[in-house]
Amino acid sequence: MNIDSLLNYYFKDCNAQPLIEVFDTENIYNVYSDIVKSLTNYPDIELSVMQALSYCFYEVLDNVLTHSGKTCGTAISLYSPTKSMIQILVADDGMGIQQSLAQNPLYAQLSEPEAIEKSIQDSVTDGKGMGFGLYSTSRLIKNVGIRLEIHSGRHILVYDGKETHVYPSSSWQGTIVYFDIHSNREIDPNEIVDNRTDCESLYNETFTPIDDLEQLW
Repeated sequence: MNIDSLLNYYFKDCNAQPLIEVFDTENIYNVYSDIVKSLTNYPDIELSVMQALSYCFYEVLDNVLTHSGKTCGTAISLYSPTKSMIQILVADDGMGIQQSLAQNPLYAQLSEPEAIEKSIQDSVTDGKGMGFGLYSTSRLIKNVGIRLEIHSGRHILVYDGKETHVYPSSSWQGTIVYFDIHSNREIDPNEIVDNRTDCESLYNETFTPIDDLEQLW
């Protein structure tokens, strides 16, 4: 996987050094935890954003190991305080979205652009998961995002929270999920996940010590 090409395309205007991690089934939780903890070092990031982001981020990581056919992927993250913006990228060099969804007879006839666009809809899956990861991420973008890009094969989806477009693009073997979000806007994290889980409590139990929560009150 060409990490330099990802950095040059998605992080070329950044002043700071992004955090880059390679993950697999053995260390996925540690990589997830390391990246989330790196963001908790910035008290100016809105807590509710972190609560929703942490859930969506893990789902996108897990998608690689569940659906790509590969045993590892790459995660890149960066927080820009001056822009109040968090950037997240997860990439693999696996089979891609079209081939993955084609394992489900419901989506076997989809073209590549149709498959990519379908991937952010609720309950769309190749049969190996719930089809909720990219859907919840799209809801995060709708509420607090700047843009979501999904690049798979020769097409790229761009969603700005209002409109979705799929364009021809340079070839990428596998899938790239990139999104950037505003870090300073308060949201309802459980509404982001359609109230299907309590991501607020999950985050607090994992990343926020009880003493810190008490100080918020």
